[in-house]
Amino acid sequence: MDCWIVSALSWFIPVYLLIHLLCFLFADADFTLLWASLAGHKPERKLKGLVVWITGASSGIGEELAYQLAKCGSRLILSARREDELHRVKRHCLETSNLKDDDVLVLPLDLLERTSHEERTKTVIRYFGNIDILINNGGRSQRSLFLETSVDVCQALMELNFLGTVSLTKQVLPHMTQQGRGSIVTVSSLVGLAGAPLATGYCATKHALQGFFNALRPELTDYPKILISMVCPGPIQSQIISNVFTEELNKWESPMVSRRCGLHSSPSSCFTTPGSMLLRLPGSSQTCWEGREFKILKLVWMQTLHTSLNQRPPESCVLRKKHFNVFLKLDFGFFFSIQKEEFKDMTV
Repeated sequence: MDCWIVSALSWFIPVYLLIHLLCFLFADADFTLLWASLAGHKPERKLKGLVVWITGASSGIGEELAYQLAKCGSRLILSARREDELHRVKRHCLETSNLKDDDVLVLPLDLLERTSHEERTKTVIRYFGNIDILINNGGRSQRSLFLETSVDVCQALMELNFLGTVSLTKQVLPHMTQQGRGSIVTVSSLVGLAGAPLATGYCATKHALQGFFNALRPELTDYPKILISMVCPGPIQSQIISNVFTEELNKWESPMVSRRCGLHSSPSSCFTTPGSMLLRLPGSSQTCWEGREFKILKLVWMQTLHTSLNQRPPESCVLRKKHFNVFLKLDFGFFFSIQKEEFKDMTV
């Protein structure tokens, strides 16, 4: 018997070590974290039945979130300007989930029409009775040199990306304080943490969102079940890059889809675990980075960055490869280190 145990251990230990070695070399997590990802707690289960309002839901990240949340069983409010696209998204949600028609409300919304936000919020509450999660995702990007850009462009970006988001939050937050719970999730950007050329106005709006919600969070200490979260994606292949401001308000740029210093993620690869983004625990980390395969990340041996800034994240928000501190010390200027003339020519 003793020989059998020794023989089994002599086989088991090398295999165990080999698995760890292979995971370390080829995966973006060790064996323990991979197992937790496969068999651990799934926060998405808590999303079933929750009422989630998504702005910018007609395309890109908002559209993908709608599909994933529908599969989780969340009841949805889909908002954007293009009502026909919202109905398309709703049809797909119903086709790929167990939701019923009245579980998804199409609610056209223009973030610039701030006087309409109060009535839109009342419409949602009349329809569903409450709002559990607000996802501030609507907005528009920019690609132009500051010296060639009208100040009107900066103003338009601030009106849409920042003030539009703040206005809607202003209407929803009192409802959440009244019910004593809720989550406000704002989709920011990596450029909300570090500047990027050819996007001065856009960067300013994302920095403004970071500052606003970071200041709002401690104001809500009397409401510990109301959570404020910021999500910072990297470059995403979506319609936002085909609908960018350039030098003038009425001049649009065609999409940039290739030869970029960082590879674009698809919206689906950006948010594969909505529960980890939407269900932050009180007192847990508040800012989440979502990215995939940027050149700068390869410098620190990470293919996926999905982590938080304040403390060790839960198992659903794993710190990859233990090189995060190195990443924080890098110069973000390298992230966009490419000739500006070449950058401006990146069109289809």
